Amino acid sequence: MATPHHARRSDTRRRIQDVALKLFAEQGYEKTSLREIAERLDVTKAALYYHFKTKEDILISVSEDLAAPIDELIAWAQGQPRTLDTKQELLRRYGDALWGATDLFRFFQENQATVRDLAIGESFKSRLTALSELLKEPDSPLTAQVRSLTALFAMHAGMFAMQSIAGGAEEKRAAVLAVALDLVAQADADLVTG
Repeated sequence: MATPHHARRSDTRRRIQDVALKLFAEQGYEKTSLREIAERLDVTKAALYYHFKTKEDILISVSEDLAAPIDELIAWAQGQPRTLDTKQELLRRYGDALWGATDLFRFFQENQATVRDLAIGESFKSRLTALSELLKEPDSPLTAQVRSLTALFAMHAGMFAMQSIAGGAEEKRAAVLAVALDLVAQADADLVTG
């Protein structure tokens, strides 16, 4: 059981992560300083340094926390048969993980150059590669492979591109998932006809 001190420390850590991620997404990673994060939290820089020494330390901790469900999903899918049902369940679960980490993916989207230069960029890329390998069949026709990869990227694009389309958040989320599921089903059908 967590001690009151440990719970407070963990709560402060979470607040720092949340505020930093919002600032990184709003202003950009490069334009956000540790001083600004401390000011937004109404704490001293020393208090911030107690938890994180650098902006990258904050970003790595956020990425690790929010990526844990994706790592669990990859491990789950690797132990499943490579069927259409498994691929579609992978997309459903991935959608849940994405929507649970909206601020992180917004940061990735709006800070692509920075992400490529940071350690989390390679980590994120390796997760996407693992997911794409689980969705496509290695010897499938090119159109099937493209459909499988497009299903994955439709999930990402849908988080941001759908903002300008009328409809409620859940309705949009369901529409994005439906398109991704259709794409992977068509890729599976290409295996038979291809």
